[in-house]
Amino acid sequence: MTTLLTLTPSRRSDGVTQLTAVGEIDMSNTDTLATAIEATEGPLVLDLTAVEYLDSAGLSVLFRHADRIELIAAPLLVPVLEVSGLADLTTVHGADTD
Repeated sequence: MTTLLTLTPSRRSDGVTQLTAVGEIDMSNTDTLATAIEATEGPLVLDLTAVEYLDSAGLSVLFRHADRIELIAAPLLVPVLEVSGLADLTTVHGADTD
């Protein structure tokens, strides 16, 4: 069974593509996330503020694209991104600070 994940693309005022994720990111839907990221060209801001769960399969997708993504994360998700080392490879903004 696939876990519910909604991905909504948009364009920010600076012209950069933003992908807003809502739900949970786990091994059942990482193909959907990877496809959405790969469908964009250039830099991408991935808004994870409404993501309630992120497992290692989801982190793996983010690592593969760390060279061109910037993340916005809810306070509970920021430590996961830091401990995993992803925050060392890409910019991570806390939703409540940036």
